[in-house]
Order: sequence, then structure tokens, then C-alpha cells
Amino acid sequence: MNEIIIGIDLGTTNSEVSIIENGKVTVIGDGDNKMLPSFVGLNDDGHIIVGETARNQYLVYPERTIKSIKRIMGQDIQVTLADLPYSPQEISAIILKRLKAIAEDYLGLAVSKAVITVPAYFSDAQRQATREAGEIAGLEVMRMINEPTAAALAYDTQGEEARRILVYDLGGGTFDVSVVNIESSVVEVLSSHGDNQLGGDDFDQQIIDYLVEHIKNTHEVDIREHSRAMARISRAAESAKFVLSEQPYVQIDEEYLLEHDGAPIHLSLELSRMVYEELIEDYINATLDAVHIALKGAKMSSSDIDEVILVGGSTRTPCIRERLLNEFGIEPHSEVDADLCVAMGAAIQGAMIAGQQVDTVLVDVTPYTYGTSAMGFLDGLEYPFLFVPIIHKNSVLPNRKTEAFTTYHDGQEAVDITIYQGEDPDALNNIKIGEFRVEGLRDVPAGNIITLTLGLDLNGILQVSAQEKETGLEKNITIKNALSQFESGALETAKQRINSLFGQIEPGIIEQEFIVEPLAPEIIAAQKLISKAEALFDKVSSEDKEDMVDLIEVLTHYIETKDIAELEKPTAELNDIIYYLES
Repeated sequence: MNEIIIGIDLGTTNSEVSIIENGKVTVIGDGDNKMLPSFVGLNDDGHIIVGETARNQYLVYPERTIKSIKRIMGQDIQVTLADLPYSPQEISAIILKRLKAIAEDYLGLAVSKAVITVPAYFSDAQRQATREAGEIAGLEVMRMINEPTAAALAYDTQGEEARRILVYDLGGGTFDVSVVNIESSVVEVLSSHGDNQLGGDDFDQQIIDYLVEHIKNTHEVDIREHSRAMARISRAAESAKFVLSEQPYVQIDEEYLLEHDGAPIHLSLELSRMVYEELIEDYINATLDAVHIALKGAKMSSSDIDEVILVGGSTRTPCIRERLLNEFGIEPHSEVDADLCVAMGAAIQGAMIAGQQVDTVLVDVTPYTYGTSAMGFLDGLEYPFLFVPIIHKNSVLPNRKTEAFTTYHDGQEAVDITIYQGEDPDALNNIKIGEFRVEGLRDVPAGNIITLTLGLDLNGILQVSAQEKETGLEKNITIKNALSQFESGALETAKQRINSLFGQIEPGIIEQEFIVEPLAPEIIAAQKLISKAEALFDKVSSEDKEDMVDLIEVLTHYIETKDIAELEKPTAELNDIIYYLES
């Protein structure tokens, strides 16, 4: 039996450990969570805690907890943990030891060797500090591999034909972009550029500053002076960022942040994706500048790139994909989990060093883009059927995305939603796969917000729902075999030219009649609570998650049957769990 060499992605926000089993990559979870939060702390008894426990403690005892240590690796400074000084290598070693233990528990045997990934733009001092952290953790670092190289390994590298790939790696604390050539299973980095102080943490900070300013303007108190309240604001900002990757709006509620002049200070604020993307626009521009520098270093232009690979959880920010699509004219790849692909590549490299056979990484993805049509500009002219992608080609399955639209006319009482499948910016050149109408909208000026949600499962079933944001007025349809229909060629490209605008009936289409009644406030509240609970799934224990899932199923049943009286008890119980988890 070949000696096992584990692969480790030592990240700013989260870290992962993986191995090769029977030729396949396994990312080893700490319980149900494959990502270990890169938090280290000391508990009440003075014992070291790592991961989710430390992350939760940060809300209450930030002075006893350290995060984002990767950002100062290689610097001759120390951090303080419960009044004791530690080097960055020591804190990183604690995380590595926990990852080592997770692997050993899973394998049932001792592990002593690892491949550890580092940003391509890491300096020699930063690389040496990482190697030292491995040694402190009791690991022989067989190799340090650049993160973009690892990410490329996680994709198919078996083809003989040369491919030029741009790896856009935006993690929690670092950013780098690499131009990579892959040919005959050989991965060669041609150029790299980046910023070791730019990442999702900076996105969080923009939201934090926005919230702090809101509280200051609303309550005339500077919350920065209160460490525990700021820790809660930090967690709320991070959670909001996650939600805005999937939803156009997020409601941020934090009760009893602190007491000021004898009165409790609460936070209640809705943040839109549009505002969020404006807050981080300078950072995104900086990453695009780095992309051009990397291309220049490889003596290439955008048109020379065959594929773009997204790496790092921060690449889930929708505007990043859009900017890269506009830049390169090709859909970025994200079929291998952006959070896990670096760790997977590290395991593949470790297996190669150990002489193991490694198969190609296979995942389920959608090979098509799904979206709707709306008024916009095409070729410089206003056009009523601009295709708006919602679930992009190469997205991992299952997938669920939401976008916001606005009515076009004053007093518009109905919208007609048409769902298309394809890549053409002209929706009418794509394949129409379904349509429905939402009527009974508020009598308000143009700009009434309608959210459209698409959910595509592993079986190719597409769930579509549209909702008037202010009232909760909603209608939905199910489109079966959304994938297989296209694969079999059963649908032909729809090219009928019509003259209506978004929100009007297409001529020649037989209108389906839907009876839509405004939802009761209790139902709307229950739906929002379910969304809030689901957003916490990746942050809770398996026991809490099981309880939440049970309550969500009960609530969903009563929502469908519109049994308002029965909603009260499960709503209260789910609220209690969420309050406990967020407190």
C-alpha cells in the first residue's frame, strides 16, 4: 500500500483536507462540514479550540480568538491570544494539526506527510512560514503547490491538446490570477499576479462599515468601541455576503447589540446586491487590473484564453462572473466547488508523489444557461427581449439563483415571465422552455420590484417562481426535464419576433389562467423564516440541522395548505433555534 499524503488548502477563511481513495478525491469533513473555519481560540478552561467552535466563540470573546492568520504569514510580528503572544506559524500550525487529526480519524491511521497549497503570489518568506507551520504541526511538507496549479489539477488534465487557462482565485484574504498551460497532464503556470491583502474579508469590511455608519446615523452611537457588538456585526456582514451571492436582497437583523444611554440598540436593515456590488467595485476593478497584468506577463490577450476557472468562495459574487464573461467572452468554469477545488488538487498532487493512480474528477453540472428576457440594450439599442442569465452554464447541480427585475410601466398590474435556455444575448434566439403570468400587482409607478427564482435539481427539473417583493404575491411553475429535453433536441430554437415589452403577453400565445391571491402575513413571515434557516445550514451542527429540517417540512406543509392557525407553533420553535444559533 502506498503511503498516504494528504492534501491541505490552508485558507484565510476556511481550510480543507483531502485524500485520494480508489482513484477519486475525497474532501474529509469535520462532521458534516467539509470546510474547517480558520479560527483559533482559547475556551474558558484555557484549552485550544479550532474551527466552528472558535468561530462561534469569536462573537462573544473576540479577544480570545484569532482569525485570518494567513494574511500575516511571513511577517515578523506576533498576535495575542488571551494575553499570550504567538507567531503566525504557530497559529497556522494549530489549524494544520486539527486538519491532520481529521484525516487520521477518517483513515484510522497516523498521517505524517502533506502537500500544502499557497497563493501563487506568496513571497519566499510567506512560503517558508507555511512550511514551518507544517513542521510545527508534525507534518513533513512534501511539496508546496501554488493554488491555481492545484485548482487546474482538480479539472480534467488528461487531454493531449494544449489549453490555455486563466485561473481567477479570490479567497477570503488573498487574490491571485494565473495564466496556465495544460497539455498531456502537465500543468505549467506561465504568469501570475495578485494581491495578498485582497479578498472576501475586504468585502465583509465594506458591509461592516456600511452597517456601522447606519447605526451611527440612526442611533448616534459609534459601535466600533464595543468589541462584542462588532463581532456580531462582522458575522452578520459575512452572512449577508453569502446570501447576496444567491439573492438580490438580504434582511440584516441583530437585536440587542448593546445598550446606550439606558436604551437597547437594534439593527434592522435591508441590503441590496446592487448596493453591495457598488461597495466592492474598487476591489473588483483591482482584480481585473491584475488579470491584465498576468495576461501581459504571459504575452497573451483575452482572446488567447481557452478557459477561465473560478477558485475561492468569493468568486460566487455574481458581478465577478459577469465581469469575466464580458472580458473573455466565455463562461467561467465553476463546476468543481470553488471552495474545495484547491484542496482536491493538493490531494491529487500528493497521490502523484506517492505513486497512486488518480482518475479524473467528475461532477454534475448544467451544460446550459437558463434565464429570462427583459427590457435592456442590445447592440446599443433599447430592446425588449434582452436575455438575462440566472443559472449559468457550467454551474454545479443542484443550483438555485434569484434575480430582481422591475416593472416597466406605471400601474402595471401583471408580468409575463418567459424562461429561456441558451447563450445568445437575444432571448428570442434561445430556446423557450416555459412561461407564466403573475397578475394583481400593486398600482404603483414603474419600478415595482419582482424577484425571479430558478432552482434546477440533479434530475433536470427546473422550479421557477416570481414574487412581488413588497407584498409576497407569488406564482410558480415546474419545468420537467429541463436538461434532457435540450440534450435530446426535443425543443427547437424559438425565433418568433413579437412586439410586446416585459410584462405583456406575447401575441399568438394562449394565455394560461392563474388565480393568484395575496399571501397572508403569517405565510410570508414563515417563508422568510425558512429562507433564514436554510442560510444557516452550513454553519450548524448535524443535530441542529436535523431539527431545523423537520420544522421546515412542517412549515412548508402548512404553507401549502394555508393552515394559518397551525403555523404558529413550528414558527415559534424555528425562531427559537435561530435565535439560539445567532446569539
